[in-house]
Amino acid sequence: MSNPTAPKLALADAIRALAMDAVQQANSGHPGAPMGMAEIAQALWTGNLRHNPKDPAWANRDRFVLSNGHGSMLIYALLHLTGYDLSIDELKNFRQLHSKTPGHPEVGITPGVETTTGPLGQGLGNAVGMALAEALLAAEFNKPGHTIVDHHTYAFTGDGCLMEGISHEVCSLAGTLKLSKLVVLYDDNGISIDGHVEHWFADDTAKRFEGYGWNVIRGVDGHDVAAVDAAIKAARSQSEKPTLVVCRTVIGKGSPNMAGTHNVHGAPLGKDEIAATRAALGWSSEPFQIPQDVYDGWDGRKSGAASQAEWQTAFDAYTAAFPAEAAEFTRRMKGEMPEGYADQFKAFLASTLEKAETVATRKASQFAIAALAPLLPEMLGGSADLTGSNFTDWKGVAAVRAGEKGIQFGRHINYGVREFGMAAIMNGVALHGGYLPFGGTFLTFSDYSRNAIRMAALMKQRVVHVFTHDSIGLGEDGPTHQPVEHLASLRYIPNNDVWRPCDAVESAVSWKSAITRTDGPSCLVFSRQNLPHQPRSTEQVAQIARGGYVLADAEGGVPDVILIGTGSEVGLAVAAKAELDAAGIKTRVVSMPSTDVFERQDAAYRESVLPNAVRKRVAVEAGVTGFWRQYVGLDGAVIGIDTFGASAPAEALYKHFGITTEHVVAAAKAL
Repeated sequence: MSNPTAPKLALADAIRALAMDAVQQANSGHPGAPMGMAEIAQALWTGNLRHNPKDPAWANRDRFVLSNGHGSMLIYALLHLTGYDLSIDELKNFRQLHSKTPGHPEVGITPGVETTTGPLGQGLGNAVGMALAEALLAAEFNKPGHTIVDHHTYAFTGDGCLMEGISHEVCSLAGTLKLSKLVVLYDDNGISIDGHVEHWFADDTAKRFEGYGWNVIRGVDGHDVAAVDAAIKAARSQSEKPTLVVCRTVIGKGSPNMAGTHNVHGAPLGKDEIAATRAALGWSSEPFQIPQDVYDGWDGRKSGAASQAEWQTAFDAYTAAFPAEAAEFTRRMKGEMPEGYADQFKAFLASTLEKAETVATRKASQFAIAALAPLLPEMLGGSADLTGSNFTDWKGVAAVRAGEKGIQFGRHINYGVREFGMAAIMNGVALHGGYLPFGGTFLTFSDYSRNAIRMAALMKQRVVHVFTHDSIGLGEDGPTHQPVEHLASLRYIPNNDVWRPCDAVESAVSWKSAITRTDGPSCLVFSRQNLPHQPRSTEQVAQIARGGYVLADAEGGVPDVILIGTGSEVGLAVAAKAELDAAGIKTRVVSMPSTDVFERQDAAYRESVLPNAVRKRVAVEAGVTGFWRQYVGLDGAVIGIDTFGASAPAEALYKHFGITTEHVVAAAKAL
């Protein structure tokens, strides 16, 4: 935490100048929020935030989230001014191709950015996840006399984030779990893109958060650095509740003619108004020039290095006293797999293959979780109020609860009916480090989670979504709960791996793929109904990890027809092969549990599974059919469902919608 030496007003005005100049040069952006939140940012970043610009990833730093990510020039200005590796030239290239200053903050692009924000409310959800991870790690690793996990999560938010429904989901849970090291500073300026929000957002936000069980500090002058600083210190002084600091501000503060209006929200001020603003502020520096005394006032490198050195000394003492725990903490924060994991998983897979059980793949998933959880203490599970259906718990696991003295440690989270909130919180947990989050719901409710899944894919975060009740096979609940388009929808998200295994063996492999993947999320899709075990050779078991493989091949040379199936429909394809073989039609069955993984294989392998010479192909999956045209072509056949489902027992539904062995056989013969 730096100790400002320059005039306090000049520090805030440096943010205003950089924001309006960068937006003007780009002819695009949102100057209003950075200009209106400049003093709030000064109070936090110069007097409270513990961070080190020279090592943005040190484990015990405070986390900062700009949830209202459209105001990205605020965080870019802060990172530049405090000494991060973000040059003034990068600010001049704001919103330009390949710059480190994209339109909305992106983790992995800009040093010091903790999460990608822009879709409003999700940054707030990520912040809750970060605070949750901190609380759990502290409960798990801190020892009497040795505290190595002790930091805060700060989030800036505006009216837009709080209008989004996700804010209710995540803040309600944060209050219930008493995440006291979460501090949210609310930019209460009363303006959104359409104008004054009082016409469409008249909530008493303070009362709303008090209802969640938050500590609420009302009526703070957001342009008074000392007042904001006092509110932050008051939030940090209590250890019972998360805190919302309501900061009353003027959007575009400093602009003589546009401050307090929606005109300054999402458009450049214009050269004349920028000149008038400079005059009104008494800011005489040229665009993108900052006086040295202002740089000195913002510089966080010395204090940051001191904070990190202090923590390192504490961690060294911890290492001497608890070497095993220190090594485990280090491993988990690096995201590395534990020693011996591969051999232990191999033994579990061999056992699964030997048992050859006919079970629902959701149950097979639970078998995998139960086997993996002891090997990977970082696995942190949960469900959106469907634990008994998703099977995301395991024997002996404790639930996360709010305790009298901090959080009660556990490895299973009851997220409540909050699918979107769960997905965003899991992203925050993954971003924080130390845990591998997974959470479950029905596949049809992936619609609620979809935008957060997309963000995980964009951010390349290791998050695992368990989706059960994967088709019309769930039966009597009817079309509201029967997913049809959802598999294709999830597959179309770039960098998102979707797995739909056909039995317990493929289920185990899908879990291994998900937990060892380090560059994106995985969606594991499981059945409600029992599915038969499919016999395989050792080579075939190894090929499951490639996403698609030959499960049953034609005898006597090149096949006449290829049947492609996933999940519960692989069994239909295998049964159809028997009939087609008997009719003299040489048939290959390809199991394709993950098209995403299959597409990453080399061309030679893909050709070996789906040879171009064999154009007579039938795909069978209980979902929309269009996705499969890339594999069967326009002349091939797809057995699926392009309407909504119906309420009836699963067997009756498969027959009614024509997803049967008979239809697969007929389609192959027709080709």
